[in-house]
Amino acid sequence: MDKFIPGLELSGKLFQLAIEPIMQKVFPQIEYSAARLDYGSDVLGFDTPMSMDHGWGPRLTLYFLEDHYKNYQNQVSDYFANHLPFDIQGFPTNFAEPYADGGVMAYKDSYPIHHMVTITTPEKWFSDYLGVDINDPFSPTTWLTIPQQRLATLQAGQIYYDGLGHLSEIRQRFDWYPRDIWLYILANQWKRIDQDEPFVGRTGIVNDLLGSSLIGARLVQDLMRLGFLMNKTYIPYRKWFGTAFKGLSIAEKITPILNKIFNSENWQEREKHLNRAYLFFGEEHNKLGITPYIKPELSNFHNRPFLVPHSARFADALLGQIEDPEVKSLPPYLGCIDQICDNTDVLEDIDQCKKFQILFKSRSTTK
Repeated sequence: MDKFIPGLELSGKLFQLAIEPIMQKVFPQIEYSAARLDYGSDVLGFDTPMSMDHGWGPRLTLYFLEDHYKNYQNQVSDYFANHLPFDIQGFPTNFAEPYADGGVMAYKDSYPIHHMVTITTPEKWFSDYLGVDINDPFSPTTWLTIPQQRLATLQAGQIYYDGLGHLSEIRQRFDWYPRDIWLYILANQWKRIDQDEPFVGRTGIVNDLLGSSLIGARLVQDLMRLGFLMNKTYIPYRKWFGTAFKGLSIAEKITPILNKIFNSENWQEREKHLNRAYLFFGEEHNKLGITPYIKPELSNFHNRPFLVPHSARFADALLGQIEDPEVKSLPPYLGCIDQICDNTDVLEDIDQCKKFQILFKSRSTTK
């Protein structure tokens, strides 16, 4: 295939040209919604022609009411397998079997085809994808153990049709963290920076140039993550971290400074550019108006010749603004799942992520 259209647009064409007509004509009794909200570079809007080799193509999810799901799931899926057009806009609706690597399009001119239309219910989908029960209130530990990369696709994806009338409303619940959860995560992001800020100089002064560079890179990543949180944008998985950062309102101003940190030839130069970044993010914090004003300034780390912003000032101020007793009782400086763990196999397994709720409960400050 020598052409490309964005995957979200292609899935929309699948719905408009194939799924919707079938549902209206053959299954008019079924109430449903249709969307692309889960995995994939296409859902985030970052797919390119290279994305087409796997995990990409005309695909979507249909959401049924529970009774319709039990009574019609297999019937509807089988009908699609034997009646969907063989291609949409020139892209095969059949995916090669055995299913692997997110699915690979493979043209087929006879039925049945192996389509990629998933049929589920809103309750089942949100339980499988986010580990939540949409019929119950979400506890702080529930929020904190949902990987942001999953919330990012939910935020960026597209609902093509909401015949159920409440899929959009459910998604809106995840538009952003509740205020106090946001403050807690922000506080812990500042604390991560505070923990490392003196070490660029400490490693450099003993001529550990590689170590100083590595810590500088880690601080750049943590500052970028702070930028996402300040801009109320969920962080996508690692491949698209930098691409998504470029879309933030702060990116144009701060990116040249961050690049200079990477390109520094010695620790003194690296510290100078890091300090410019610290002051920038301190000002951005004050623009949010979520704590009393904190002066962005630099001073020595104890009596050592390293200038740092003492980022714990921001962390403690944020924790001091939390009102929800459940959030106040959370372990200070622990953070959300993304701040605790960066293991891909964990962050892509919602059941593994949920196990971290035990960590929050075992370290709760509630007596």
